[in-house]
Amino acid sequence: MQSPISRADLQTLLHEADAAARRLIRKLRLSKDDLADVRQELLVDVIARLPAFDPKRGSLGAFAGIVMANRAARVAHKVKRERRLYGAVPTSLDETLPDSDGATRGDLFSEGEGLSAYFGQPVDAFAEVERRLDVERGLGTLDPDDARLSAALSQSNIDELVDRGHAARSSLYRRVKNIRLALLAAGLKAA
Repeated sequence: MQSPISRADLQTLLHEADAAARRLIRKLRLSKDDLADVRQELLVDVIARLPAFDPKRGSLGAFAGIVMANRAARVAHKVKRERRLYGAVPTSLDETLPDSDGATRGDLFSEGEGLSAYFGQPVDAFAEVERRLDVERGLGTLDPDDARLSAALSQSNIDELVDRGHAARSSLYRRVKNIRLALLAAGLKAA
């Protein structure tokens, strides 16, 4: 299979990518280990845009230089954003703290400050068990018909129950209102 890029054009692209990557590494003070990754990202972008190259408008080197400069600006923006979020040097939560008798950085954060809490998941296991026991106690105070309706409503909505022929819509809404009042009297509030 013949490559659409000639050997001379490939050398031009490699030279431009190397120059742009080294310039970006210096500007952002990245480690030398990042040079190959940055160079590869710039090359992939310019190769993807190569069909837009028009030799009548300029040389391949100029085209590649402009494309790589734009991509380098986006990479620099990404690196700066990550540095603002995580600091110049990311630290591990498993890193032991000095003079802490083996405590790690992760030990400084409670579960309420963790990722689960950030996404709204319950983090207090004791509160979750107590809430579950309260719900079971509250459902135990209901008469059996209302308990069955509550169980059915946990799986479907009122419209589906009406379609299945359980009862009329208005009577189901009245029963739900009475169930809510009974649970409120038992000490449960709406979530």
